[in-house]
Amino acid sequence: MDPHGIVRSLPSGVLLAVLALILLQTSPAVAQATLPAHVGDQIGQHVFGIGIAAGPVSGIGLSFRHHLPGRFSYQVTGGIIKVDDKLSYAIGGEAQFDFTRRPSERFFLVLAAGYYHSGKSGDNELAGPGRVGLGVGGELSLGGPVHASGEVLFSYFSDGNVLPLPQIGIHYYFY
Repeated sequence: MDPHGIVRSLPSGVLLAVLALILLQTSPAVAQATLPAHVGDQIGQHVFGIGIAAGPVSGIGLSFRHHLPGRFSYQVTGGIIKVDDKLSYAIGGEAQFDFTRRPSERFFLVLAAGYYHSGKSGDNELAGPGRVGLGVGGELSLGGPVHASGEVLFSYFSDGNVLPLPQIGIHYYFY
């Protein structure tokens, strides 16, 4: 007996009804909605996150974040793209110190640094490729282990410019 032949011979309305019943019978999975054990407003264990981040100081691209037990975290971000003979990349990092932390949000001090390149290999067209910044940031749970963050940094560029600039990121945490 050919099981594919049986499925093809059923009317489409019957197939949709069977699919709807299967979906209604499944129970939803419950994901973690908060950060793990706290000691006051500090994390009591190591927490790791991966995601994407974009900012003019600490890099654009894939991102790794590590919350150490206590109030300190760090983040490393980098990305690269090459189109024809033009190469663009950014790499950077952040050190974060928590002012406050709740199960689904935190507010922190951030110190960031990064390097940007755009142009042909060995020829950087950017006037201020090196950057450092100091500012504040906040993070909010979007539900489960997914968190979004935003920062505002006073950013110093290697060509002498200083600007207040935003940075954003989204990370998935492993507890």
